[in-house]
Amino acid sequence: MPTDCISYQTSGYFSKLMQDYLDQKPELKSLYNHFPTLENFEKQINEKQANFDNENRIPLVETLKKQYQNIEISDSTKQNIELLSLPNTFTITTGHQLNLFSGPLYFLYKIISTINLTKELKLKYPANNFVPIYWMATEDHDFEEINYFNFKGKKFRWNKESSGPVGRLSTGGLDEFFEIYSLELGSSTNANVLKNLFKDAYLKHDNLADATRYLANNLFANYGLVILDADDANLKRAFVPFIKEELEHQTSFKTVQKTIEQLSNYTIQVNPREINLFYIEDNLRERIIFENDKYYVNNTKTSFSKDEILKLLESNPEKFSPNVIMRPLYQEIILPNLCYIGGGGEIAYW
Repeated sequence: MPTDCISYQTSGYFSKLMQDYLDQKPELKSLYNHFPTLENFEKQINEKQANFDNENRIPLVETLKKQYQNIEISDSTKQNIELLSLPNTFTITTGHQLNLFSGPLYFLYKIISTINLTKELKLKYPANNFVPIYWMATEDHDFEEINYFNFKGKKFRWNKESSGPVGRLSTGGLDEFFEIYSLELGSSTNANVLKNLFKDAYLKHDNLADATRYLANNLFANYGLVILDADDANLKRAFVPFIKEELEHQTSFKTVQKTIEQLSNYTIQVNPREINLFYIEDNLRERIIFENDKYYVNNTKTSFSKDEILKLLESNPEKFSPNVIMRPLYQEIILPNLCYIGGGGEIAYW
């Protein structure tokens, strides 16, 4: 079949920073370890083997088994979860928001690219195992970004009051949304397939995280995709030392500011805050601010002394949520990860 390709540079979709990164410009090489070529993955594998704490594989596998216990799981996904306990197993990760009914096609492209790369790596490095991971952005709180999709030139929007992490959001009310969408779909064979998929995902699961897991699992389970919800106390236990460091010393702010100085010729994708963490509860995700020797939860009356917030961290690490600056670090702590597959905007701050 004839194909054609448009270069990243001529597409018009990518920033100067991304174009220069893809061109491997010398001025950017100090900002990453290895450029992602198949050959360079050998170095990445060796470094990850030497530096990853294999003890973190135990809560990872336990958590995944728990998250999958109420869903039909393919043999390939089940095998990949078990393989994660082995020191020669590594992950390739992509992530995306919990867009209603998958949202933009980009969501699927990212997962497909992740699966394809694991296959290529297995051929190149057969002594190791490579597991594709879809990291659900369950802790995001911007519901307006995910509560709609476009179909036949129309925007279908889920009108619902929402606050707090979207993964915990109830799917109540989507039955009315489905009735409207169903009328637009019609009654063809393919339309009925989509109707059943929507009903099984969103009308038979109580929250958006479980619904999105069902949807992605239904589409990609036969390819061994492992779907992770990192909004989990067991997983965050391994991240406690880094949260503590951030609370006490604002380390990420200082580090990222130095990087921004090196990128003075580029548009900056994300500017760090002094503390790059949120405080979360079921209906709340707000920034943590340090002021006058106290820690405040923005837009609330909640505050903590230093001792109080550190005690809370030890007892309830799930109440602390990394923002866009800290999330890559959280991912690399809990996963034996080799690379992240993201869009131009994501890679620009990665």
